[in-house]
Amino acid sequence: MKMLSQIWAVIVMNIRSLPQRLWMSLAAVLAVTVVVAVLLSFLAMANGFAKTLEGSGSDKVAIVTRGGSQSELNSVLSREAVNAVAVAPGIAKKADGTPFYSAELYVVVDAIKRSSGTEVNLPLRGIDQAGFDLRDNVSIVEGRMFTPGNNELIVGQKVLEQFTGFELGKEVNFGKSRWVVVGVFSTGGNAFESELWADARTVQDQFRRGNSYQTMRIRLEEPGNVQGIIDTVEADPTLNLDVKTEAEYFSEQGRALRGMVYFGWGISIVMALGALAGALNTMFTSVASRSREIATLRAIGFSNVSAFFGTLAESVVLSIIGGIVGAVLSFTFLDGMTASTLGASFTQVVFSFELSPELFINGIILSLIIGLVGGIFPAWRAARLPVVVAFRNAA
Repeated sequence: MKMLSQIWAVIVMNIRSLPQRLWMSLAAVLAVTVVVAVLLSFLAMANGFAKTLEGSGSDKVAIVTRGGSQSELNSVLSREAVNAVAVAPGIAKKADGTPFYSAELYVVVDAIKRSSGTEVNLPLRGIDQAGFDLRDNVSIVEGRMFTPGNNELIVGQKVLEQFTGFELGKEVNFGKSRWVVVGVFSTGGNAFESELWADARTVQDQFRRGNSYQTMRIRLEEPGNVQGIIDTVEADPTLNLDVKTEAEYFSEQGRALRGMVYFGWGISIVMALGALAGALNTMFTSVASRSREIATLRAIGFSNVSAFFGTLAESVVLSIIGGIVGAVLSFTFLDGMTASTLGASFTQVVFSFELSPELFINGIILSLIIGLVGGIFPAWRAARLPVVVAFRNAA
């Protein structure tokens, strides 16, 4: 108990004396703040991007693409392939008894980003009424639905937030064709809101796609069960197709951003080494400036263990304060912020930064590690200060 009392007394004394070393302490806090803020910015971006994609998929829907294609953009399905898959077992039926599926196109068009004024790619999806019915959460929030056969577009809500020229009533040119924006749609904030939608047959004609498509979406009789469709594809040697649930497909697309997560951790670790050097310098300076004080405590009976933990606690407290400040700043300025980045199809996906409790914990853990590693060597030095230092230069 005596040892614990000594340790606690030294910890309290060191913490209370921090204002006497204000600028050194603030420097250590700032270094950790920057490290944590940078880490959380990358993690929040990856988290928001992944959730946007994952929210786009459903186990009730299967997606069919050309075998080996990594995205809708480089997939091609012929009308014959669509007709062959449409008779597979396991496909739900509409009220009239016909198979419930949507054959869709996916083409790339130009857009201008609001924030930078640069030209980027946006996806234009050719779709029909079945495509709307397959997506349970889609609705027109402004204007009206496009008229089949006309050069009319409806745009996702997130397109309006990030890109110019797609306001209701505007005319846009894609190549030699002119389109009119007649409506704005919502899909609950998922990746489809980063797209432009138009009549599938019109997109085929205007973009010279003949009778081909990129993907086929199918309502399943049993959620998650695509085996009947897979068996049909494997039984026909003319079909080279991949079949998976939409949820699985978008989950795989989200993994493409893992590199960004690793990059964020890499940058943060490099910066953490700099913060660590700063913490070491701060704590060694702190120990040097209080050497007589530490030695005096030793002379009056305090153990070297109490000096060690007292100094280590000071480093940890400064780092945790920096971690909390960095987390709060990240939440204040990043959480909910909308941005766009390239998806797997080399088109823009609009998403919101999302800071979850797990990300906050990651930031605090990183700051704790910096505090522990940055404080352990100065603490060891404090514990080994000779008692005679207390009597040097005494009056």
